[in-house]
Amino acid sequence: MKQIDFDGSYEFSQEVEVRVSAPKEFSLEQNYPNPFNPATTIKYTIPSFRDGEKIPVTLKVYDMLGKEINVLVNTAQSPGEYIIRFDGKNFASGIYLYSLRYGDYSAVRKMILLK
Repeated sequence: MKQIDFDGSYEFSQEVEVRVSAPKEFSLEQNYPNPFNPATTIKYTIPSFRDGEKIPVTLKVYDMLGKEINVLVNTAQSPGEYIIRFDGKNFASGIYLYSLRYGDYSAVRKMILLK
């Protein structure tokens, strides 16, 4: 890192090694904002699996009757944190569920669209 003082002089810091590891736990966070209009974000974490191997991930949105209304993610993903935007401008106000599936893991959360 380089530090520059007000008089224009500068100094470099010593080198620092940083190791970034893949997340260790599966998680599906609550969307934000909630309630929302017209869009919200959904954050989820995919843990390391067999040395970083990609695993199929699906993130779907359902109405309260269990009807699938939108597929946000349907692909193999590497371990890491992901943020997805859901735009509800073409949907009616109400309560919706979003479901994340990854290998043997699954989680469901509730979100509210208010227009």
